[in-house]
Amino acid sequence: MLNLSGILLLGITNIEFPENIVVVNFKTLKILLALLAGGTSAFAQTAPDQMDLYLLIGQSNMAGRGLTDAASQPNSPKIWAINRQNEWKIAADPLHEDKPAVAGVGPGLTFAQEILKKYPERPIGLIPCAVGGSGIDDWQPGAKHEQTGIYAYDEMLARVKEAQKRGTVKGIIWHQGESDSSPEKKGVYAVKLADFFERLRRDTHTENVPVVVGTLGDFYVARNPDAAVINQIIADYTKGNKLVYLVSASGLVHKGDDTHFDTASARELGRRYAEAFLKKDE
Repeated sequence: MLNLSGILLLGITNIEFPENIVVVNFKTLKILLALLAGGTSAFAQTAPDQMDLYLLIGQSNMAGRGLTDAASQPNSPKIWAINRQNEWKIAADPLHEDKPAVAGVGPGLTFAQEILKKYPERPIGLIPCAVGGSGIDDWQPGAKHEQTGIYAYDEMLARVKEAQKRGTVKGIIWHQGESDSSPEKKGVYAVKLADFFERLRRDTHTENVPVVVGTLGDFYVARNPDAAVINQIIADYTKGNKLVYLVSASGLVHKGDDTHFDTASARELGRRYAEAFLKKDE
């Protein structure tokens, strides 16, 4: 007996079927079968050709550790994110894939939502590259972050270059410093931070792009007094460099671990990043 697949292979299209059989046009049926064979890839999302790109970098509080909720998937067709496989997807938390088991809500998505309110006609492409637990030394070319095995700087640079095929980098937001809050590291942090941003701007051709940096949470400073030195260095860096803006994490709270912002605080931090970024237009 000739089954349906055999009929298709032979190209037979004029067979009479019983009345309870729905006959589909042969060309249409081939398309349907192709879609089924392709799985979800047949319905792949396509990002806009020209987006305003924003680079999200730093360690875990940029990557996000807040608990996800209904607001974590806004499904906005105007906010996209590129993943570690260089695929563009409609943005949703968690944005980062540095530590999939613990990744959650960070400031990046809320930042993008606030920017979109100001410029609703301009699609946004996020470039999430933060790595939880990374120190400033992990953001050197060729450096491997031991916790994750990620070459933070190299992977970031490659992802930025890929993202730039679909837009222009309009801003960089950075939150990092917890891993450098120690007596032996804090003394050299200022020089290393300046060197990092000089190299980043040069390698990504973002010399004239605004950078927004955030201070460490009050709760982290209370637990680790050396973090106060890092916060001062961050503040001083914004004062001494053009197109660099400061965001304070003052008043924000942790998720119960004295280290990571909870969901509400991570989103509030994102709003503060957006507010600081938009001041350049005032």
